[in-house]
Amino acid sequence: MNEPTTHTLDVPGVVLTYDVRSSESSDEPVLLVIGSPMGAAGFVTLSGHFPDRTVVTYDPRGVERSTRTDGATESTPDEHADDLHRLISAVGAPVDIFASSGGAVNALALVAHHPEQVRTLVAHEPLVAHVLPDRDHVLAACVDIHETYQRAGFGPAMAKFFVLASQEGPLPSDYSERPAPDPAMFGLPTEDDGSRDDPLVGQNMLSSPAYRPDLDVLRAAPTRIVIGVGADSGNAVTGRAATALAERLQTTVVTFPGGHGGFLGGEYGQTGEPDAFAATLRQVLTAGG
Repeated sequence: MNEPTTHTLDVPGVVLTYDVRSSESSDEPVLLVIGSPMGAAGFVTLSGHFPDRTVVTYDPRGVERSTRTDGATESTPDEHADDLHRLISAVGAPVDIFASSGGAVNALALVAHHPEQVRTLVAHEPLVAHVLPDRDHVLAACVDIHETYQRAGFGPAMAKFFVLASQEGPLPSDYSERPAPDPAMFGLPTEDDGSRDDPLVGQNMLSSPAYRPDLDVLRAAPTRIVIGVGADSGNAVTGRAATALAERLQTTVVTFPGGHGGFLGGEYGQTGEPDAFAATLRQVLTAGG
């Protein structure tokens, strides 16, 4: 694995921290690997599968090493997209992007605004609720998770998030009326520590799933857009959203090994199928080269 060098970039409202794993022999564009709220630490294993590419990872605003300077408690995909635009300008455009989860939502916003900066975007399971038939129930569940966080803290909110993420099929009309899950069932804290700075259930929970991508602009963009869906995601909300988005964009759907975190190799205590996942990603990127 190429050893990373760490850099910072001052942008409006935050000092971004990013890592560069350089490959001087590569004539391919930089491979930018991103998530949200997952930071650079979640992509160490995946980055290691591309020693022949210069790989850049980063911590999104308000995540881990990227300290906010504006005091804001919420972020939008357009704000994250502007951060990415400035980051790409610093490392050199155009780039290829692998983007996961909320990072994929942010990358779609980036391509809508700056398509010239991205050669290929592989968007893995973006939760774009507006393309779903049960969009109102999904968005209501996200609002409830955020409000639970503000009212009761991290454990109760994350328990509801885990239940939503594992829900198979469209959410029923009475979903929001179901009893709240016990955080202890998921190994989560039951006591409120008083903090309200979590990037998932606090900062991005309202804005990311509710983002409305400009489908016409994305379809017309010169960027090659590939939507990824995990083989083990089944009929979960992120898998359903990704498939529906691909249909609306009239673009390719690629099945990746594992589930929503199929690329993980022990990061955050989770292990997917990173070797097979990386091999699939390489095939997708090579096909677009």
